[in-house]
Amino acid sequence: MNSEKKQYRIEKDSLGEVSVPIGAYYGAQTVRARENFPISGIRPHPIFTKSMVYVKRAAAKVNSELGCLDDEKSKAIINATDRIIAGEFQDQFVVDVYQAGAGTSYNMNVNEVIANIAIESSGGEKGDHSAIHPNDHVNFGQSTNDVFPTAMRIAGLLLLTELFPVVDELVDVLNEKVEEFDNIIKSGRTHLQDAAPIKLGQEFSGYASSVSKALEKIRRASDALKELGIGGTAVGTGLNTHPDYAQKIICELKEITGLDVRAATNYFEAMQSNAPITEASGAVKVLAIELIRIANDLRLLSSGPKTGLAEITLPAVQPGSSIMPGKINPVMAEMLNMVCFSIIGNDLTITMASQAGQCELNVMMPVMQYKLLDSVSILTNALKVFTNKCAKGITVNEDRCYQYATGSMAIVTALNPYIGYSTAAEVAKESLLTGKSIKEIILGKKLMSEEKLDELLSPISMTKPGFISK
Repeated sequence: MNSEKKQYRIEKDSLGEVSVPIGAYYGAQTVRARENFPISGIRPHPIFTKSMVYVKRAAAKVNSELGCLDDEKSKAIINATDRIIAGEFQDQFVVDVYQAGAGTSYNMNVNEVIANIAIESSGGEKGDHSAIHPNDHVNFGQSTNDVFPTAMRIAGLLLLTELFPVVDELVDVLNEKVEEFDNIIKSGRTHLQDAAPIKLGQEFSGYASSVSKALEKIRRASDALKELGIGGTAVGTGLNTHPDYAQKIICELKEITGLDVRAATNYFEAMQSNAPITEASGAVKVLAIELIRIANDLRLLSSGPKTGLAEITLPAVQPGSSIMPGKINPVMAEMLNMVCFSIIGNDLTITMASQAGQCELNVMMPVMQYKLLDSVSILTNALKVFTNKCAKGITVNEDRCYQYATGSMAIVTALNPYIGYSTAAEVAKESLLTGKSIKEIILGKKLMSEEKLDELLSPISMTKPGFISK
């Protein structure tokens, strides 16, 4: 019994007494959540914890200014939040990402940790909430229902600011390849079959443009995350808040986070709907889809090196086989694919969670914040290494590209205006059957002069608009 007393303290919540580890800064409701939800072992992203704490800090300051919270309590709470924001006590945020609906368990985890830090710094003992209470003081004028979605949006915005420059760097690198590969002629491919010639630089310009456009979609979608429903409390009415609280806490959050956040135009909508999260996730998914397509192209174009296309070479970053010596695989592109597949799965979860709200609240927010922040986080990390270890080091096999471009039957397309589509089709068919070149067949049939034919079949002339007059 004495040993147990040294290891645990007894705290009470509305359901009764709970044994809390003596060194823990969390309290009774966190312990219950840990016991109730031993699901994944995954804790919320640190940026989400910080965002929750930002809200608590802002609320303590504003409520003090409005005369709703004692100055000493406010100072103690603010001091506690500052320590957490600086990186202390991260091991105290222990609630699983799969938890009670709406995130009440996690909100209380944050409230309890802040309260106990404040109590201890004021000379009290952890768990003695007579001075500073998790609900009455740290959570004053708040509800999980407005705190959680506010923190969720702030966290999304903060993580996206880390993603944007990473995507910009990839676009820059792809555009560098556009210039580097501008004089490389290769065979185009449609339906995975030979198509008209194209410059490798032109192909890469498509990649750069699609990534850039997808990034702009994310930037536009993220604007909706800036609208915050903090101050709506339980159902959007603002119950238990000072009339000036909602506007003041927005100003305070702008100051703390550096984000251009704004008050919700309708607090009921802000609590009922998580459309901004869905929109942001959907935009990230669009980028993921484009990246999958590009990664697949890079894997295809680099296939070989002896039995594939082998038009480009991706940097070798590790041995590719435990049994086949010398084998090198496109591992960075494969990694990017898997990350993007996960993002698409996350987006589906967010979609299902977003439509699952009822009446005044969507209780599926914990899984939504987890999946959105996971998507942005893994994509940011993946693109950093993909850009540096793969995209920057792509090289080209010029001879192979030119061989494919000039040997393709598709070059006969350039002759359509001069010999007609039907005749050109017969020439292509004969080339495939006999193995003769297009040029050889055209000259053999005396369809045009060699000089004119060489002019028309110049690969570079086929990579831009126009045709040579007859």
